[in-house]
Amino acid sequence: MLVCILAVASAIGTVALAASLFRKLGRGTDDRDPGGPSTGHAGAMLSALFLLVFAIAIIVPWTTADAARQNTYAEGEAAVQTYWASTALPAPAASAVQAQLRGYLGFVLDKEWPLMADGRLSLEGSALLNGLRSQVTGLSVTGDEARDAKSAVLDALANLSAARHQRAADARTTPPAGVMALTILTGVVVIVFPFLAGARPRGMAIVPLVTMAALLGVGTYLAWDISHVFSGGLAVKPEALRAAAQEIQRIPQIPETPEKPEKSGKRPTTEIPQTPRAALTPQGR
Repeated sequence: MLVCILAVASAIGTVALAASLFRKLGRGTDDRDPGGPSTGHAGAMLSALFLLVFAIAIIVPWTTADAARQNTYAEGEAAVQTYWASTALPAPAASAVQAQLRGYLGFVLDKEWPLMADGRLSLEGSALLNGLRSQVTGLSVTGDEARDAKSAVLDALANLSAARHQRAADARTTPPAGVMALTILTGVVVIVFPFLAGARPRGMAIVPLVTMAALLGVGTYLAWDISHVFSGGLAVKPEALRAAAQEIQRIPQIPETPEKPEKSGKRPTTEIPQTPRAALTPQGR
């Protein structure tokens, strides 16, 4: 803030010093004409400054919203990959992981997404995802296939967690501080500049000025409306996660308990246990 005040004071001091110095040196002529070179130069610079600030106020939220939208698709893809990877886990663990993942997506779509308009995520959503990762991490599996499946699920959950963290960062993202205030300030100065320069438009001459003021007001409102990623005109919608939830419903679910083999017409057989070696020795007989 101090640097900004010093920059403004230095710029104003430069203008005052130049005007005083050139007056003492007798260089140039007095310029009181509203359409003179001083007014023309200042008007052109004010217009350029307004366009620069207005472009920042539009481009920064636009690109941020586009990046956040792409991240939601990456998050949805990570959720689908996690679900597919969980199908290779042992049956009880697989069904539990799939049920928790469906519950997590449902929570994000129904309860968490509206909160992001205020720039925050739910702590309950983080707890659900962390609990799911802890559950998979604590699984005790045997066999190479089961261990590989567990590793695949953990990798997919890591990607899902990273996408969630990015979504949290996107929800907190806003344009640089002061951009909107400077947009409004420069817009007001551009509107009243002809009057400041000494012009008094009358009749039809004021129509273009009123039209410009109205359009500047609309543009400033639009810049404010899109300043947040998850609200306003460019708000990121949950289509990606909703599509992921629908795709998950089409993936075969693992039953909680292994299915019993169907009965056949064959006569059941009884397995005879192998005789221990010790029973075959003379001492075991």
